[in-house]
Amino acid sequence: MSRSIDTLLIANRGEIACRVMRTAKAMGLTTVAVHSAIDRHARHVREADLAVGLGGAKPAESYLRIDGIVAAARESGAQAVHPGYGFLSENAEFARACEAAGLLFLGPPAAAIEAMGSKSAAKALMEAAGVPLVPGYHGEAQDYETFRAAAETIGYPVLLKATAGGGGKGMKVVEAEAQLAEALESARREARAAFGDARMLVEKYVERPRHVEIQVFADRHGHCLYLFERDCSIQRRHQKVVEEAPAPGLSPALRRAMGETAVKAAQAIGYVGAGTVEFLLDARGEFFFMEMNTRLQVEHPVTEAITGLDLVAWQIRIARGEPLPIGQEQVPLHGHAIEVRLYAEDPEHDFLPASGTLALYREPSAGPGRRVDSGVAEGDAVSPFYDPMLAKLIAWGENREEARQRLLAMLAETAVGGVRTNLAFLRRVLAHPAFAGAELDTGFIPRHQEALLPAPRELPEAFWQLAASAFVQSETPRRREDDPHSPWSATDGWRAGLPAQIELHLACQGTRRQVRAGDGAELQGEWLSCRSEFIRDGGSADESAPTVRRRLHTIRQGDTLYLEWAGELHAVGRVDPLAEVEAGHAHHGGLTAPMNGSIVRVLVEAGQHVEAGAALVVLEAMKMEHSIRAPRAGVVKGLYCREGELVGEGTALVELEEA
Repeated sequence: MSRSIDTLLIANRGEIACRVMRTAKAMGLTTVAVHSAIDRHARHVREADLAVGLGGAKPAESYLRIDGIVAAARESGAQAVHPGYGFLSENAEFARACEAAGLLFLGPPAAAIEAMGSKSAAKALMEAAGVPLVPGYHGEAQDYETFRAAAETIGYPVLLKATAGGGGKGMKVVEAEAQLAEALESARREARAAFGDARMLVEKYVERPRHVEIQVFADRHGHCLYLFERDCSIQRRHQKVVEEAPAPGLSPALRRAMGETAVKAAQAIGYVGAGTVEFLLDARGEFFFMEMNTRLQVEHPVTEAITGLDLVAWQIRIARGEPLPIGQEQVPLHGHAIEVRLYAEDPEHDFLPASGTLALYREPSAGPGRRVDSGVAEGDAVSPFYDPMLAKLIAWGENREEARQRLLAMLAETAVGGVRTNLAFLRRVLAHPAFAGAELDTGFIPRHQEALLPAPRELPEAFWQLAASAFVQSETPRRREDDPHSPWSATDGWRAGLPAQIELHLACQGTRRQVRAGDGAELQGEWLSCRSEFIRDGGSADESAPTVRRRLHTIRQGDTLYLEWAGELHAVGRVDPLAEVEAGHAHHGGLTAPMNGSIVRVLVEAGQHVEAGAALVVLEAMKMEHSIRAPRAGVVKGLYCREGELVGEGTALVELEEA
C-alpha cells in the first residue's frame, strides 16, 4: 500500500541532514530540521523549511531523545522521518516509536535493525547461514572473565567492539592481557555514551585486511539487489577516511560472490531500504562478515557517482511503497569515484578532534565529476559534542587515476582556517605512491606514517618573506581626502630619499619573527605569484636562474593571513609588540586538556605516586574517550578538574612533579 509524503523530518544534523534535504527539496517535499540548543544557528537549520528545537547540548539531551523527535514530527506535520547515520539511525526502539506515532521511518523494520544492528546477533545469524566469520566471542555474558578467556582462546591481538555501534566508537585494539581490563571499561563507557548500550564483543584482530562493503537495497515487495562495492580500507581510529568505488582489483567473480552474499543476508531478515554489509577481505580473496549497517552510509556518494542513482530518492520512494525501479542486471557501473572526509582534527596529535570557529571556509569550485557534501559554512562553530566531520569531497573519473587527480585538485582549492583539520594529511594520502598503486589495507596509515605524518619543520625564511609581502600588499590604502595621491598614504613602505622599507612582527605556529617586507612577491586577488628565489626551501636567491612563477593560495581575513606553503595553509598573525600582554603561563609540570570536552573520570588523587604511562584523567570529546597519561613517573601535586566538568583546550588538569 502506497503512502503519501509531503513533509520530511531529518532526525540528524550536519552534513547528512543537509544532503537529505537537498534531495527532498528536489522532490518537492517540505523539510524539517531538529536541533540542539547550541545548534540553533547551524547550517542544517538554516537550510530547512521548518526547525524544531530539542534543547540540551550533548546528544543524550537532544539528538538521542526519541520522545522529543517524535513530538517534533507531530508538531511540524511531518509524515516521515529520515534518521541519517549515527545517533538513532540504528535504534530499533526509535523505529518502533515512529511506527506507533503513524510516521514512516526511512529505514528498515525494527526487527531487521535488531537482527543486524547488534553485531553479536548479526554474527550469530551469519554463522547459522554459513557465512564465514572472523574468530571471536559474541555471546550474552559480559563479565570480564568471559572476555579474558575468549581473548586467550582467540590469541592476541584482539579487537573489542560495541555490539550496538559503529564509526569507531566503543572500539579498542588490545595487544596483551594487561591492557584488557582498562580497554574494556573505556570501550563500554564510549558505547554507552554514543549508543546507550554498553554490550561488547571481541574478535581476532586480522592483520592487513581490506575493508570492502556491499551496498544493498530492498523494497517492500520482496526485491533486493546490490549496488556494487566500496573499498574503505584507509582508516584512522577504526574510522574511515578515504572511500572508493568500485574496489580496486576485485575480479567479477569475487564481486558477484560478495554481492550475492550480502543480498542473502538482507533477505534473511526481511530487510527494507538502504543497508551495507561489511566484509574483511584478505590477500587470498577470502572474505569474512563483519557487520551490517542498517542505514545509509557516510560514503554513499561514491556509489551514487558510479551508478548515477540517488539513494536518498530511492529511500523516499521505497518508504512510499514503490518497488525498486530496476533489477540487478540493470544496475549501471561506470567509471571510478573516490571520497575523502574532511575533519576538524589534529593529525599531528593522534587525530584528536578539534573545535572552534571556522574563521575561513572555502570549498572547491563546481565542475564535472566534482561533488562536495558539507554541513558547515564560514563563521560556523565546530562543537566538541558532535562528530568533527566538516565535509566530504567526492571526485569521479572515467578511471581511478582520473578520479584521484581530480580529487587532489579539489583538495588544493579547499581552504579552512580557525580550527585544525586533516586537509594536508588527505592530500598526502592521495598523493602517496602506494595509494596511487592501489596498495590498500587497513594498516595503510600506520605503515606509511613517516610520509603521511611528517614531523613539523621550521618555517624557512622564504615563508616569512612571502607572508610579509602578502600582508603589505593586502593592506587597504589609507587615502587622504585632501590629497588622495599623497605618498604618505601608500602601503609600500615609501620613505623620502630612502629605499622603501616595511618591518612587520609576525607569528605562526608559535614562532615569532621580525620581517622586512621584500619585493619578490606580488598579490593577485586571492593568489600570490612568487619569484623562484622565494619557493626554494631557505636557499639563496640566484638572479641568473630562470624565473619560475608559482601560484600560492593566500587569503587575508582581518589581521590574519592564510598562506599556502608546502601543501598546507598556515595562519599568520600580525603582532604588535608594544601592545601585547603575555598570557599567564601554565603550571610547571602541568598536563592540559588537548581539546574542548568533558571530564569523564579522574583516576588519581593529590599526593598519589604514578608510573609513566598511567592514565590520570579521561576526557570525552566528539563521543570518543581520550586518556591523559603521565609522561613520566612522579607524584600528583595538584588536581584542577572534577568529573562532569566541561573544560577548554589548554586547561590545566593535573600537575605532576618528579618523585
